[in-house]
Amino acid sequence: MILSLAVFVILTVALLPVQAQDDAAPAAMPTVAAPATPTVIPRPLPAHVLTAERTTVELYFDGLAQGQTGLIRAVGDGLAGARARFLNELVDFFPADDGSFYGLISISMEQTARTYDLDVLVWYSDNTRQTINTRVGLVIGAFVRQEVNVPPDKAYLVDPEIERNELARLESVFSTVTPSVLWGANGFQLPIPGAELTSAFGAFRNFNQTMQTRHTGWDLRATLGQPVMASAAGRVAYTGLMDIRGNIVVIDHGYGVFTTYCHFSQVHVTRGQTITQGQVLGTVGNTGRTSGPHFHWEVAVNGEFVDAVQFTQMWKPNAPPA
Repeated sequence: MILSLAVFVILTVALLPVQAQDDAAPAAMPTVAAPATPTVIPRPLPAHVLTAERTTVELYFDGLAQGQTGLIRAVGDGLAGARARFLNELVDFFPADDGSFYGLISISMEQTARTYDLDVLVWYSDNTRQTINTRVGLVIGAFVRQEVNVPPDKAYLVDPEIERNELARLESVFSTVTPSVLWGANGFQLPIPGAELTSAFGAFRNFNQTMQTRHTGWDLRATLGQPVMASAAGRVAYTGLMDIRGNIVVIDHGYGVFTTYCHFSQVHVTRGQTITQGQVLGTVGNTGRTSGPHFHWEVAVNGEFVDAVQFTQMWKPNAPPA
């Protein structure tokens, strides 16, 4: 049985303030305050509820902008699983300890701002299925612009081909989805507790007045040799040296969620290693496209770089015990 609920959801957005700052010597930075240290919000009430014959779908967002992540819950009698179809991608939901299923939808920082179809596909223990349809409106993100000057000894890294190749390598890492929740009951935290957030996610950047690109993460103010900790529990998906990100660690947190930690001087973990939240991954360095001690932190969800601050603040359910 296919059930179609034509529910049109108009979404507004409350955007985090951002600050443009970077250790690679940005010029003419706008004066914008960075957000305070992100803390997880308590479990909110659903912003929108869609009711079908056997299933209720709850949207835990009242607004989505470019680069943000949204949480969806499906709950119903005899529900055995769910997935979302959004922006031409299928996103599997994960089981939670309350007996329902949750899914994370991610918005590229460059996704066109307009209204899109969202289909939630659910199935039951008796092998019947339903599809619940709605529409989600996306708005333009509040991204700043930066002029960034890279010193002459690293100016060769201001090269679109190098950047494309590096992003392709990361895309390959992110394409392997672990069908388990690995991030643990404590959610996510800053990899350097109490550090000041500086250069903002999504910033439009002009490098050496020759190359246009985007900032795929947040920078945290740090000193050479300072320890960097895992934002959440998971498994090391990749370690190595990249041209732009330098010495890098990528952690797989399950269900398409990855965090990356860049520009290390030393790396203390290896690929395949199980990681606990707060475990030291390495120390702050000056490797890659930097001009001084530098720490760059990214979150990717379903293959898209998203705002790590917004993702960290977002409430997430606990998974059932393994």
